[in-house]
Amino acid sequence: MRIVSLLASATEIVGFLGLEPQLVGVSADSDWPADAVRGLPVLNTVSFDPNQLTSREIDAAASHGHQGASLYHVDAELLRALRPDLILTQELCEVCSVSRRDLDHAAGMLGYAPNILSLNAVNLEQVFADIEQVSRCTGVEGRAADRIRELRQRLAVVRQRIAGAPQQRVLCMEWIDPPFCAGHWIPEMVELAGGKDELGLPAGPSREVTWGDVLEYAPEVLILMPCSLSLERVASEFAGLRGNAGWDHLPAVRSRRVYVGHTDLFSRSGPRLVDGVETLAHMLHPECFEQALPDNVALRISSDGHMLEAYR
Repeated sequence: MRIVSLLASATEIVGFLGLEPQLVGVSADSDWPADAVRGLPVLNTVSFDPNQLTSREIDAAASHGHQGASLYHVDAELLRALRPDLILTQELCEVCSVSRRDLDHAAGMLGYAPNILSLNAVNLEQVFADIEQVSRCTGVEGRAADRIRELRQRLAVVRQRIAGAPQQRVLCMEWIDPPFCAGHWIPEMVELAGGKDELGLPAGPSREVTWGDVLEYAPEVLILMPCSLSLERVASEFAGLRGNAGWDHLPAVRSRRVYVGHTDLFSRSGPRLVDGVETLAHMLHPECFEQALPDNVALRISSDGHMLEAYR
């Protein structure tokens, strides 16, 4: 079977199921498993370069996409050359990947009808169901059952470790400028990790909030996880966030509980969300864990509050 993945989280599911040899093409943001995607043909391009824009400019460009102009374009000729049997995509967010209408247009030029599977999970159970869907389409149902069982066991370990720990009031910010609170699976992940994110909408979209909303909510823990931005990029924009009125009075700032999380562990609806739960639990309840977080997973506000540094 020849598989094309137009969604980074779907590419991660392919790798999770050990189907890398069948992967023949990927999306531009597919970077895990690194060894599996390196050198594979990339089938989509984005209409702007986020590395050349500020967070506010990226938000404006993405908002333009929501108004009807597609942000991503499928290389129909390359898709035809790859002749996939299975195409993995999504319809949840056109800011995240190729729109279904653009994919259908490109697939219509193939001369045959491949299996197109949309993965649209909004919570962890649906993520597991997506993994099962891919496994059924590729004939590895038994492998999926074993690996999903392992994911559930890891979540159970987190619950055991934090049992009895006080619940923290958390704000997960999916974007910095303008501020967005997180939705979909993020509030559920926070709850599993021993916190509560009451600005986030479980199983619903992320949404823009005002800085006044943040001040009123007064989070005890503030976690920055801007979708698609690297730790280094968030650190470079941290001064702008600190410039907001009332920043120094936030409980999270006063107690040095401001973190940045590796966005791939939170923004992608794939198996590494379990890594994200483990990371959140470590941030919220470090006393419950003996081992430090792996490198390049998180940053933390410095002791003087002026920068972000590696978190241990």
